Amino acid sequence: MPIPDDVTGDEIDKDVRQELLSLPKGLAEEVSRNLVMVARLIDEDPEGAYAYSRIALRLASRVAAVREAAGFAAYASQKYSEALAEFRAARRMTGNVDLWPVMADCERGMGRPEKALDMAGAPDVQKLDKAGQVEMRLVAAGARRDMGQLDAAIVTLQSPELASHSVQPWTARLRYAYADALLAAGREDEAREWFAKAVESDKDGSTDASDRLAELDGVEFVDALVEDENESETDSGTDPQSESVREADRAIQAETDETDETDEIDDVEDEDLADEDFDDAEDERDEERNEERDDEGGHDEGAPRG
Repeated sequence: MPIPDDVTGDEIDKDVRQELLSLPKGLAEEVSRNLVMVARLIDEDPEGAYAYSRIALRLASRVAAVREAAGFAAYASQKYSEALAEFRAARRMTGNVDLWPVMADCERGMGRPEKALDMAGAPDVQKLDKAGQVEMRLVAAGARRDMGQLDAAIVTLQSPELASHSVQPWTARLRYAYADALLAAGREDEAREWFAKAVESDKDGSTDASDRLAELDGVEFVDALVEDENESETDSGTDPQSESVREADRAIQAETDETDETDEIDDVEDEDLADEDFDDAEDERDEERNEERDDEGGHDEGAPRG
C-alpha cells in the first residue's frame, strides 16, 4: 500500500524505534513508516490501519511492538480472535501485563464474558498500574452487562476512582460507563447526574456524554448544514414538494385556459347563429310585405266599377 511522502518513520515512539534497531536500517525504516500509518488511521479508518499492520507484521513478526500494533489494529476492526492472538504473542515476548485488560475485552468480543471475568480476578491484575486497573474494572463491568447482570455491573464500577474528585485520563470513561449502566437499570435521575460529571471531566471529547445528557434533557440538535441546504432548495425552487404543487397548478391553469377558449368559440358560434337567424327573419318579413303589396294591387284591378 502507498505511504504518503511526508511519513518518514521518525514519528514513532522512541521505545518502538529502539526495538526496530534489531532490523537492517532499510527494513526498519519501512516497518516504522507502516507503523506510523497504523497509528494515523486506527481511529478514523480501522480497516486501513489493519492493512498497514499486516504489512509491518509480514516484515517484522518477531518485533513485539509490531505484534502489539497488529493486535490493536485487529481489535479496532473487531477481529477479536486475531487481536487476542497478537496480544498474547506480544506478551510472551515482553512479559508485560499491560495488555491484560484489552485481552480480556477480546474475550468479551468473542462472546466469552465469563472468561473475561476470570481474567479480571487473576493475580496479573494486581501488577497493573492504576490506569490498567480501572480499564480492567470497565471490562469486568461490561462482561457483567453482557450476562444481563446490570446491578452487578453498577457495583463493579463503584470504586474509589469513581468517587474521586481529581480528574485523570480515565475519569471521563469511568463516569460515562457508570452513568450508562445506571440508565440501563432505569435509574434515570442518577444517570443524568453522572453523565453531567462525565462531561465535566471529558476535556478531549473522548465520550459522547454531552449528547447523552442533552438527550435526557429533551434537547434536540438541528443539523445547520442540512437546514441551509433545505432553505437553498426552497429559495431556488428545486424543492420536490413545492415543484409538485407548481406542476399541479400549471395543469389546472392549462385546463382552465382550454375551457375558456372553448367557451369563447362557443360564444362566437352562438353569435353567428343568432345573426343568421336574425337575417332569416328579416328576409321572411320582407317577403311577407311584398306579398301583401301584391295582394292589394291585384284587388284594385279586378274589382267591378260603378
